Amino acid sequence: MKTRITFTKNRLLLALTFFTVLLLQGCLQIKQDPADSSDQEPVVKIETPEYFQLRPEVEKAYGYTHAVKIGNDIKISGAVSMDEEGNPTAAGDLEQQMKNCYADLEKILTHFGCTFDDVVVENIFTTNMPLMLEVSGYRNTIYTKHFPTGSWLGVKELALPEFMIEIEMEVHKAEQ
Repeated sequence: MKTRITFTKNRLLLALTFFTVLLLQGCLQIKQDPADSSDQEPVVKIETPEYFQLRPEVEKAYGYTHAVKIGNDIKISGAVSMDEEGNPTAAGDLEQQMKNCYADLEKILTHFGCTFDDVVVENIFTTNMPLMLEVSGYRNTIYTKHFPTGSWLGVKELALPEFMIEIEMEVHKAEQ
C-alpha cells in the first residue's frame, strides 16, 4: 500500500510540475507583432546635445555651460544675479537677485523656444531661507499655470559671498 501511495504522490508532483511549467511559459511569452521581422535590428535614436552659453567668457572662466538640451529635455545650471562680466548685482537684496535670476532663466528658455510653463523641476538655493520665504510670492508672476517640482535649500554660501540665491531648472518641451 505504501508503494502505491508514494507512486501516486510522485505522479501528482510530476503533473503539478508539468502544469506549473506550462503556466509559466504562457505568462513569460512575449507577444510579437506579426509585421515585425525577427532579423531586424532595434532602432536606437541618438540625440546630440545642444549646448548654450548665456555668458560664454564667464562660463569658460568658471568651467560650466549654462544649459544643455538633449532631445526634449533641457538642464539649466543655477542662475545667479550677475552682470555680463560676471560681477554680482543687487548685493544684499534677495528679491532683486531673484528677479535677476528669473530674467536670465527666461533668456535661456526663450533661446530653446520654451517658457516657464515648460519647467518641470526648479531647485532654489539660498543663504537666507526666512527672507526667501518672505519674497517667494514673486514666483506667482513667473508660474501662472502650475508650479514645477523641486526643492528649496538653505545653504551656508554660494559661489561668491554676494550671491544670496541660485536657481537651477529642468525643462521638458513636448513635441508639437
